[in-house]
Amino acid sequence: MNECLSRLLQRRSVPPRWLGGPGPDDREVETLLTVASRVPDHGKLVPWRFILIQGEARARLGEILAAAFQADNPDAGAEQIAVERERFTQAPLVVAVVSRVAPHVKIPDWEQVLSAGAVCMNLLTGATALGYGASWLTGWAAFDRRVLDALGLTPDERIAGFVHIGTAKETPPDRERPELSAVVTRF
Repeated sequence: MNECLSRLLQRRSVPPRWLGGPGPDDREVETLLTVASRVPDHGKLVPWRFILIQGEARARLGEILAAAFQADNPDAGAEQIAVERERFTQAPLVVAVVSRVAPHVKIPDWEQVLSAGAVCMNLLTGATALGYGASWLTGWAAFDRRVLDALGLTPDERIAGFVHIGTAKETPPDRERPELSAVVTRF
């Protein structure tokens, strides 16, 4: 079996709390984004874009999350607020994949959304190929207008995922996968 298939068969999500440095360098980030961009894109609409969250930007975003969380949960304790503040500080790189559907006569919204999802999956696959751990998450921040505004999303854009990438400090055990016989039929 070739090395690529071997890595794909071992791919699993690594929780952000298990990710640390080093993260991808600039060249590797460019490679990851290039790999991520090689997805099906009917009509070449490019219905997605990237926001890189690295370095101090992770803490700045954490402050925004902490403030929004505290505003919505005035009785929240310091520990709960700290969890939100640190949500994006664990992995050295977080890539926000933004889905931006454009009305089109021939290309349904669904295909454009799926293209953004494929970008997220390609980021995970690319990170695995480079030897990094990664996790694709959304969470409340992906749907909170205050957070979206802070990230510069327009009203018609959505977060397809926050892909956290770094060096795995631990490798999670593999989870049970479905038996192919339970999910495959033939027509």
